[in-house]
Amino acid sequence: MKSTHDHTFHIPVMGLGFTIDTPIKVAHFGISSVLSIVEDHLIEQMREVVCRNNNIVYKPILADVEDSRAKRIRAYLNLVQEIVSQNIAHLLKQSFEKESDLTKYFELLPEDSIAKSMYRQTLDLRGSERELAEKNLRNLVHPGSVDVNIMTKVDKVNYDSNGETLSQEYSDALSALRGFATSNLSSSVVFSAGLNPRLYTYCEKFEDFYPDINGVLKKKIILKVSDYRSALIQGKFFAKKGLWVSEYRIESGLNCGGHAFATEGLLLGPILEEFKFNRHKLFSELYTTCSEVLTLKGKKFAEPPRIKISVQGGIGTANENNFLMKYYNLDATGWGSPFLLVPEVTAVDEETVQKLATAKQSDYFLSHSSPLGIPFNNFKHSSSETQRKTRILKNRPGSPCYKKFLSTNTEFTEKPICTASREYQNLKIKQVQSQVLDPIELETIISKIIEKDCLCEGLGTASLIVNKTKLSHGLKAVAICPGPNLAYFSGVYTLKEMVDHIYGRTNILNSLKRPHVFVNELKIYVDYLKKEVETSLKSITEKQKSYFSSFKQNLLNGIEYYSALIPDLKMIDEIALEMRAQLFEQKARLELVPIHQTIKV
Repeated sequence: MKSTHDHTFHIPVMGLGFTIDTPIKVAHFGISSVLSIVEDHLIEQMREVVCRNNNIVYKPILADVEDSRAKRIRAYLNLVQEIVSQNIAHLLKQSFEKESDLTKYFELLPEDSIAKSMYRQTLDLRGSERELAEKNLRNLVHPGSVDVNIMTKVDKVNYDSNGETLSQEYSDALSALRGFATSNLSSSVVFSAGLNPRLYTYCEKFEDFYPDINGVLKKKIILKVSDYRSALIQGKFFAKKGLWVSEYRIESGLNCGGHAFATEGLLLGPILEEFKFNRHKLFSELYTTCSEVLTLKGKKFAEPPRIKISVQGGIGTANENNFLMKYYNLDATGWGSPFLLVPEVTAVDEETVQKLATAKQSDYFLSHSSPLGIPFNNFKHSSSETQRKTRILKNRPGSPCYKKFLSTNTEFTEKPICTASREYQNLKIKQVQSQVLDPIELETIISKIIEKDCLCEGLGTASLIVNKTKLSHGLKAVAICPGPNLAYFSGVYTLKEMVDHIYGRTNILNSLKRPHVFVNELKIYVDYLKKEVETSLKSITEKQKSYFSSFKQNLLNGIEYYSALIPDLKMIDEIALEMRAQLFEQKARLELVPIHQTIKV
C-alpha cells in the first residue's frame, strides 16, 4: 500500500509535449509525473528553454552527432533532475508562511497522510517546540518521481548519413532507453503499448536496472497494462532476465487519453478484481524466478521488493478515487486529462485550453487518426483537426513528414513512410482510384486514408507555443488527445484546485450529469462494439464473429459483476438505483448488437 507520507496519485504522460516539463513544475511538491522521451528534437528544444529560464549555458547537441538521440535525452533528463533538486533546496529554505511553497507542499498532501497530520499539529505549537516540529517536517520533504515513458511501438530503425541501416541499438526505442538508463535520475521508465522483446531485452545492458551493492534499484520498470494476463506475460519476460517490474499501471482500454487499446470487452472493475485476487501469487511467482536469475548473476535484493498496483483512466471524483484505492488495495491512481486544464502543470497553449474548458461532450471522440493504426482519442476543435480538413479542401491531403517517428509502412517504398504523410496518402489514393469503381465505396475508403494525421508535430507543438520557442518547421497546429472524461470538467484550474478535487476537499465538476466511472467505461465499450460490428456486417469472418461474441460476453459478465458490487460502493439509495438502471440500459443495448445475425458474403 501507499507510503504514509506520499501523494496517492500521479500525473501520467500526455502526448509528446504536454507533460514534458511537468516534473519541473510539480516534483518539489512531492507529486510524481511522467514525461515522454520519444521525440528527441522536441526534447532538445525544451532543454534550450529550461537552460534559458534558469540562466544555464546551453550547449546544443546537433542531430548529426553520433548517438545524438540518446545524448539529447540524457542531457535533458539530467537537467530536469538538476532543476528539481534546486527547487527542493529553495523550498526547504522557506519558512512556514501562508503563501510559501513549503506550506503549499504540506497543504496539498492527502488528509490521511502522517506528514499532513504532523503539519496540522505543528500549526498549534510555539517557541522551541514549533522549531523542532518544523525541522522534523522538513526532513519529510522529498521530490516526486521524475518518470519517463517509452511507447514500445515507436521503434523504427534508423540510418546513417549514407543511408545505411544502423545497428538495432540505434532504433528509436532503444536509443530512448539508453538515454534514460545512463542519466542521473533515480526513477522509473514506463513501458506502454505492449511487449517489445528487443527493447525489454536491452534493459539487461544497464546496471541501474539491477540491485546495486546495497540491494537497491536505481532505475525501476513500470508496465502500463490493460489486463492481468498481459501483466503476467510481460512480468515473466523480465523476471527471466533478473529484471524486476516494480509497478503495474492498469489503464482503462478505452476510457483514457491518447491511444486506446480496447481489451476483449474486459472492463476495469473485473480486471482490478483479478489483480486483487492474484496479487500475492503474481509477486511470489515473479520474485522466485527473478531471485534465481539474480543469484546466478551475483546480485540480490536487500529485502524482497514491492509490487505496486495503480489504476488510471476516467476517474473523476474523490469518492471514485477512494473506492478504487481501498476496495482493490491499490497503491495509487493516475489523473491525466483533467490536468490539461491546469496551466501550472501542463504545457497547453491558451487557445487550446480555452477550447477544452468550454467543450461539449460530443467534442471528444475516438478516431482512427493515428498512423500506428490504433484507435486514438481526439478533440474535434483542435487546430490540428482544422488543418487536416483544410488540406483536404485544398486537394492536398496528408502532412509533410519531417520527423518520421511513426514511419512504418513499406507498401509503396523500400524505406518505411508514415501513413499520415502526403507522400503515402497521394500514392494510396491513386491506387484505390484505379481499383475501386463504385463511387460510394471509393469515398469511404479515401475518407479512411485521409483521416490519418501527423502526431509527431501536433502532439509537441503546444509546449513550443507556451514557451515562446521557434516552431518546428513553422508548423503551429496543435493536436491534443484528452480522454472522454474531460467532458465533465469545464474551466481553467490551479494546481491546488485540482489536487483538492482529487482528495475531496472541493468539487470542480461541471453541471453535466456524470455516471460512475465504471458505467462511463461500459457505455464506451458498448458503443465501440456496436460500431465495430456494424462496420463488419457485410464482410465478417468467422474469426471476427468469435472475437465479437467473446467481447460481448465479457461485457455481460462485467455488468453482472458491477450489479453485485453496488452495495460495496456505499452509494445513497437514489444513486444506487440510478446505477442499476444505467447498467440495465447498457445490457439492453448490448443484447441488440447483432453479432450472430451478421453474414459473410
